[in-house]
Amino acid sequence: MVRSDPAHGRLLGHGMALFVTVVWGTTFISSKLLLAAFTPLEIMTFRFLIAWVVLFLLSPHPILPKSLRGELPFIGAGITGLTLYFILENTALEYTLASNVGIIISAAPMFSALLLWAFRRTGRPRPTFFLGFLIAMSGIALISLAGGEGLDLNPLGNLLTLGAALCWGLYGVCLETAGSQGLTQLQATRKVFFYGILTMLPLFPVLRPSLSLSPFFDQPMMIFHILYLGLAASALCFVCWNRAMALIGTVATNVYIYLTPVITLIASALILDEPVLPQALGAIVLILLGLRLSQRQ
Repeated sequence: MVRSDPAHGRLLGHGMALFVTVVWGTTFISSKLLLAAFTPLEIMTFRFLIAWVVLFLLSPHPILPKSLRGELPFIGAGITGLTLYFILENTALEYTLASNVGIIISAAPMFSALLLWAFRRTGRPRPTFFLGFLIAMSGIALISLAGGEGLDLNPLGNLLTLGAALCWGLYGVCLETAGSQGLTQLQATRKVFFYGILTMLPLFPVLRPSLSLSPFFDQPMMIFHILYLGLAASALCFVCWNRAMALIGTVATNVYIYLTPVITLIASALILDEPVLPQALGAIVLILLGLRLSQRQ
């Protein structure tokens, strides 16, 4: 019998977390284009449905609930990591500046660490974790404010963003609580998306999305962008992210969120031809240093 190599598993987990961060750091381009023709709820609906259908086709076996207690963590993950997170984040952008959202949402790793400790799923975070958090956040603030946008003191927008960061932390706690329950990572992710879609339905009578497909026919490139969000950023990335959390832990995986602004900055320069300011280069150094300190055992 071949024994699994813990070092190889950790390397795979870090590789998956880095891959997901790269993909999620580039999704702003697709989202920005789609928001010109669709509402945030419509984009979420198309994105989640595509992801669930693909995950179902890859593992078409029915997943019957074993008990209500066993289902609750998956329901919680669908509500916090999908429905609430995306609604809060997208709504926050209507009330506050993108720079605020970028800074506050990057606090998700700290929420993950503190919540897991509070729920006794992990030990108390070490001082180096919080030192790395402060250094990384200072770098993220430099990147977010590099365009001269400044800070906005709109309390509603900032509170919505803070709620989104908290929801992402709760998502990690839910998956830690769920455990494997005999499911593959693909099946567990499929179940999370199912509950994410289910808990999204009460929003329809309130927000009344049209879900019209005509923009896809008028601008065929939008099909590529929604498929990128549904297939790569949702189906593939959530499976990889959840697997990374199982291999290296929720806190270590979530720390890679610090890299998202770096990936976005690089993608903006390469794809949108946006300039890279000198302070942004210094910010990258701070973020990488903060990431390294936070990952120390």
